[in-house]
Amino acid sequence: MGIFKLKANFKPSGDQPQAIKELISGLKTPARFFTLLGVTGSGKTFTMAEVISHFDWPVLVISPNKALAAQLYREYKNFFPENSVNYFVSYYDYYQPEAYLPPTDTYIEKEAMINEEIDRLRHQATSALMSRRDVIIVSSVSCIYNLGVPLNYYESALHLEIGKAITRGDLIRQLVKIGFSRQEIIKRGTFRVRGDVFEILPASGEYLFRLELKNQQIDKIYLLDHLKKSKLSEPKEILVFPPRHFISTQPQILEAVKLIEAELKERLSYFRKHKLFLEAERLKRRTKYDLEMLKSLGYCHGIENYSRHLSGKLAGEPPDTLLSYFPKEFLTIIDESHIAVPQLAGMYEGDRSRKETLVQYGWRLPSALDNRPLKFEEFIGRLSKTIFTSATPGPYEKKVSAKIVEQIIRPTGLVDPPIEVRPVFDQKTGRSQVDDLVSELIKTKTQGRAIINVLTKRMAEDLSEYLNKNKFKARYLHSETKTLERAKILKEFREGQFDILVGVNLLREGLDLPEVVLVAILDADREGFLRSETSLIQTMGRASRNVLGKVILYADELTGSMKKAIKEVERRRQIQLAYNQKHKITPRTISKKVENLLDLD
Repeated sequence: MGIFKLKANFKPSGDQPQAIKELISGLKTPARFFTLLGVTGSGKTFTMAEVISHFDWPVLVISPNKALAAQLYREYKNFFPENSVNYFVSYYDYYQPEAYLPPTDTYIEKEAMINEEIDRLRHQATSALMSRRDVIIVSSVSCIYNLGVPLNYYESALHLEIGKAITRGDLIRQLVKIGFSRQEIIKRGTFRVRGDVFEILPASGEYLFRLELKNQQIDKIYLLDHLKKSKLSEPKEILVFPPRHFISTQPQILEAVKLIEAELKERLSYFRKHKLFLEAERLKRRTKYDLEMLKSLGYCHGIENYSRHLSGKLAGEPPDTLLSYFPKEFLTIIDESHIAVPQLAGMYEGDRSRKETLVQYGWRLPSALDNRPLKFEEFIGRLSKTIFTSATPGPYEKKVSAKIVEQIIRPTGLVDPPIEVRPVFDQKTGRSQVDDLVSELIKTKTQGRAIINVLTKRMAEDLSEYLNKNKFKARYLHSETKTLERAKILKEFREGQFDILVGVNLLREGLDLPEVVLVAILDADREGFLRSETSLIQTMGRASRNVLGKVILYADELTGSMKKAIKEVERRRQIQLAYNQKHKITPRTISKKVENLLDLD
């Protein structure tokens, strides 16, 4: 048996057995890339879980957005309850990157609101990778951003075991040295000392460590529930990881200070030579302040901008990211790859453009350019075995995959929903798309939930408000909705606390909402990214988990994207209907328990 223990109440069916077999055999060959073309509701995650269980590789699952990442986290957590399944996304509820606008001489300081729960889950993920192999990490594209040197993170961890000789003072000093602070009211990244009893709450926040010293050695170690303080176990040894990922030893900091000073001297010389005295003074003041903080505290605001010097890397060398925490051989699953791959490919250039302006005008040293996401080719170069999954694979996946495996038949027998095209404005009746939609929502109110897809965030908010005024229960969901709030909204939608979910671009890929009986796409004939063939197919797919599911496209004309999307959906419907007829299958709505997507305290 392998290290991953798959638990499921059902067996592979439909196209799944063949897809699993082909992917497993492919992964055993030297080829690196494969694609699973699986329609919405065909059980791609279960297929991936079956594949994972056949190999002893740690797994990285990359999702294009946080809402889908939360759903995938819950699904993998349910499939692998005995293994370590983790969630790793950007921990910012609000993030305004540092920037400078030369035309108006406006400097925008970095502003960020860190979500403590997500930070805890990130630490839980990296500490799991450092201590075991049966690890699955579900991540957003933030996994390609600078995260600090994993070797420093691992080597700074305190290895504490029963019988280890250590004094009370030494243990206090070691905890402070790696970034813990001593507090009376204990929280993540802090410790409390009462006599010879230590209580340590790591940044992962998973457990509370309680250590008892006796005769200048560790006498007892307890693992406690950090809320109830009840005893969970008595391990012989533990690893206490640093409470932050950017961690450097004192020798590394001293060496980095020398390198930063040398770079500052060179950059100031450049500015003065070109008579850029304001830029020189600006850079000098900021960098000198940061250097004093580094020397006295070992840390400074924006320390990541000096990561190249602190890690000893060369100029232009790729940063260490979450991928660096994985061993050489691991499995990567890029979910909804038609969206995730372009996102991954575009991260570097956007970041570079902003930082080059900061460097040019003396707000940052040139080495700040090396605090960056990976370039796409660097990202691909760090992957070993990789599976792209999507109902609509993009050109990159098709090009590099050694095999494209199709999964069109759903285990439930469900077929792709029928599609109706209705006018945005009906000249005969004078009714608008919203008037028609309201009539349709009244019909479907007793049958299940409805998803409405609009073009802008403002439209989502306004339509949601309009529907609520007309005695419907509606909510909106868009990119400004906070990470944990998204997961909560989706759960409440499934529970029936409201019936209509209005959104822009988040109500597409992968969301598993079997209660949805109607998907309405407003202004479907506005050709563009949000109304491309791929986007339309993905959005329409939200209605394919319920036997009553149907799709309405509001359009005054049939665009090229609409024609292609409708044609592809009809092709799949014919295959699915023929399979059901041949095997005498009666379609049934997917049954899925409503539960919290994330494990939060």
